[in-house]
Amino acid sequence: MKETTLKKALTLKTLTKNNVWDLQENDIFRMMDGADKDSDIKDCIRRYVDMIRSAFMIEELKDDSAIIKGKYEKQGYKIGNVRTDDGTKVVWAVKKRPIVRVTDLTYENIHHISAAKLIEVLERNFGGGWDSLSQSIQDIIESGFDISTTTLPKDRLHKPGGMYEKKVADGYEVLEVVKGTWVEAIFAKVKPETEKPRLKLQTRDEDEIPEDTYNKPEEDDEPDEPTEFDDENITEDNYRTTFEISSDSDEEAENISDFDGDE
Repeated sequence: MKETTLKKALTLKTLTKNNVWDLQENDIFRMMDGADKDSDIKDCIRRYVDMIRSAFMIEELKDDSAIIKGKYEKQGYKIGNVRTDDGTKVVWAVKKRPIVRVTDLTYENIHHISAAKLIEVLERNFGGGWDSLSQSIQDIIESGFDISTTTLPKDRLHKPGGMYEKKVADGYEVLEVVKGTWVEAIFAKVKPETEKPRLKLQTRDEDEIPEDTYNKPEEDDEPDEPTEFDDENITEDNYRTTFEISSDSDEEAENISDFDGDE
């Protein structure tokens, strides 16, 4: 219901390359209806159409016979009439751009697909695992999804209480990529939407002249007196060290990315 309400609220004036992915073909014809009568939209109609084209394929049918329309409809296009900025009526065939390959993913549409859809796209394109994707594609995916991977022998991947079982229980979708006798599991979960913090601007009286403090020394600018290191003053609050914690066998296996299954 919320998604339907959002679509109905969208107009050409509120359209962006991001929210255009919330629309379907019929919404495009609804939004274009009467656009030639609104002077604000009419003057910028090409910009709005370019925005629509970022998410939809649009074909202008010079021949709008039943045979031609039928061919487009079989390919999943919706047919409808729209008016251009000069009031001329044209016939459009409109179809939402499919997301079937990893190269179809963008920063705009990555937030409009489910984790299951992402796994479907990855499965269709995969061969070498997560690291086989280009860094740019990884960045796009990770802008919309939490991604984690593990590589384990086949017989240990589904060990009760292991990472696989915990991730699935936490709502992650998973893709298994076989690498010889080992399997790489790629887990994906939609990132929760976070509200961007708004910049708060301080206001002041227009007649108020700010004090010039550019050349004024700060109170804390006095140089500190050199202090001599005294190991007797070491406490648990001012001393720290770094040490490695050895990982268990499962964690070590997770770091194995290249393994020849024939060995």
